Amino acid sequence: MKPETLNFFEQVYAVAKCIPHGRVTSYGAIANYLGAFRSARMVGYAMNGSVGKDVPAHRVVNRNGLLTGKHHFDGTNLMQQLLESEGVTVKNNQVQELDKVFWDPAKEL
Repeated sequence: MKPETLNFFEQVYAVAKCIPHGRVTSYGAIANYLGAFRSARMVGYAMNGSVGKDVPAHRVVNRNGLLTGKHHFDGTNLMQQLLESEGVTVKNNQVQELDKVFWDPAKEL
């Protein structure tokens, strides 16, 4: 992996670690905050590589609140279970009342 990619991943992890308990953000919101507007997919790749890095990757969903990264978690519904344990309601693999639990790093950091 290129050094600049690794640096980007570390920046993504730093932002993800700031997401408050019981809140979620999107891949795109993190990318926008980092000034990489069209890099939501790269944020997703970073989240996939965050295992063992103490990053709350379960709090990062797609722009519609869908748990698109759930297949990267051990266990069938681990991502959903982690979110629900924080008080986030999930139905049909989608965060409910996204506007109430959404955390935008551009506004909150």
